[in-house]
Amino acid sequence: MTTAPTGAAHQLPVAGVPEVRRAARELIRQDRRALAGVMALNVLAAAAGLAGPALLGRIIDRVGAGAGAAAVDRLALAVLVCALLQLLLTRQARYLGHRIGERTSARVRERFVERALDLPPTVVERAGTGDLTARGTTDVAEVGTMLRDSAPRVFIAVLEVLFILGAVLLINPLLGACGALGLSGIWFGTRWYLRRARTAYLTEGAANSAVAEVLAATAAGARTVEALGLQQRRTAAAETVIATARRARLRTLYLRSVFFPVIDASYLVPVAIVLLIGGPLHAHGVLSLGAVVATAMYLRRLADPLDVVLLQVEQLQSSGASFARVEGIGTAPRTGTGGAGTPVDDRIEVTGVRYGYDGGPDVLHGVELTVRPGERLAVVGPSGSGKSTLSRLLAGMDRPRAGSVTVGGVPIADLDPEALRRQVVLVTQEHHVFLGTLRDNLRIAAPEAGDDDLLAALDAVGWAHPLPDGLDTELGPAGHRLDGAQSQQLALARVVLADPHTLILDEATALLDPTAARATERALAAVLEGRTVIAVAHRLHTAHDADRVAVMEDGRLTELGSHHELVAAGGPYAALWRSWQQ
Repeated sequence: MTTAPTGAAHQLPVAGVPEVRRAARELIRQDRRALAGVMALNVLAAAAGLAGPALLGRIIDRVGAGAGAAAVDRLALAVLVCALLQLLLTRQARYLGHRIGERTSARVRERFVERALDLPPTVVERAGTGDLTARGTTDVAEVGTMLRDSAPRVFIAVLEVLFILGAVLLINPLLGACGALGLSGIWFGTRWYLRRARTAYLTEGAANSAVAEVLAATAAGARTVEALGLQQRRTAAAETVIATARRARLRTLYLRSVFFPVIDASYLVPVAIVLLIGGPLHAHGVLSLGAVVATAMYLRRLADPLDVVLLQVEQLQSSGASFARVEGIGTAPRTGTGGAGTPVDDRIEVTGVRYGYDGGPDVLHGVELTVRPGERLAVVGPSGSGKSTLSRLLAGMDRPRAGSVTVGGVPIADLDPEALRRQVVLVTQEHHVFLGTLRDNLRIAAPEAGDDDLLAALDAVGWAHPLPDGLDTELGPAGHRLDGAQSQQLALARVVLADPHTLILDEATALLDPTAARATERALAAVLEGRTVIAVAHRLHTAHDADRVAVMEDGRLTELGSHHELVAAGGPYAALWRSWQQ
């Protein structure tokens, strides 16, 4: 079952225990032969480690029986050989286990990146980039540590515990059973801890994501915060999420502060029981002194592997919560489900659409619109009228609460990503320049495109910015930095290369100066001749050049017609046009 993090209604989902177990089994299956080899080496190492206390018990019995130095030396040499053999086998097992862990960690990282890139933008926007960043950094690293270090150590330690308990029962079943019974405190303490730890660590992870989101948002909007005097408000928001994270952290610390002292005290109990019972049994001739000493030493040796198991149990709880958060990316809702059918044409139909954000009131009210293939449609209206919301529905990024948005008779939101990109592409004011060359940034949209195609796409959007190394110019903080206008033109060039049949421009030229914006729009019009262009803009020259203009007011489509028709009608559009010309 998939769950949401505590206190974070819009964070990305967290995978349930069954999903995490399935993912772990799949990772194990991919390296099952190497894991079998590691298990065999660990079994041999654990068996070799059992010889020491048993041989020491025999030395005590031989000395008590009057054996000479030669017999003792042979047994001591056997102890040394077994210890050396255990060391070599354990070292090789850990080496191979570490390699398996690194391979598995790489698989987890690669799968996370693939799933993150496949997330619809609307899911990331609502969850916040802080949550995704925390999962892709802290949580993925935590999972890697578990797979590389914690899990192999626990496996080896559990084998040692089982072998030691088996050896104790072989020496004397009664004495061994009494000693094993003394370990019950560890069982109850561990059970108490495990019942509380997963929830506590998931809560801590969600709280850390909230801190990351607030800090990232504040840093990204630092200039706005300073300009509007929002420092105290942002500080208060940060203090709130930090206080929540502190409480979550104190909860996990409290669990550890109870768990570990109980465990430390429990190690002494089985040894004390063996000595208290073994002494009278030896006095009555039931057991030899060597058997009592060997049993006590075996139980005392349990402290080391049990320490590993119990210390790593704490690590595994934290890592398990991180694994659930990482796997939760795979259960996040997808906009396109595939299997929706193939559009019969390029006509876009908006029928009775109502939409509200996150269960809130409707921001679109019964919108009806038909976008004809090949036309240029401008969507205008005051700020907050619903223009951008409509553009997201047209691009398949959101699904209407009521009504439908279809292309060629198929719901746009049901198209899988590949099919959707061939139909509709949305370009907004937001854009991103990836690390790499200018060529790399352009080929994101068309991996097979040649240099001539790339240069033609740049020319189409009016690119007039010679770069030091042309297409080989490195972009980003360590290379050439593009300004806002250049970055936006780069984004538009990607759209030209993607070549969809419908292009939605949501204020896509807002960061360009009027001259550059006009030139870019003319270039796009030439390149996309015969294709559908839906332009959402506040610059009304876009509407003047369009075939039709759709006017949005308070989430309703109030006017629809050509520029000249709407100006002549003297309605809301005519008022906008007059105010814009003044």
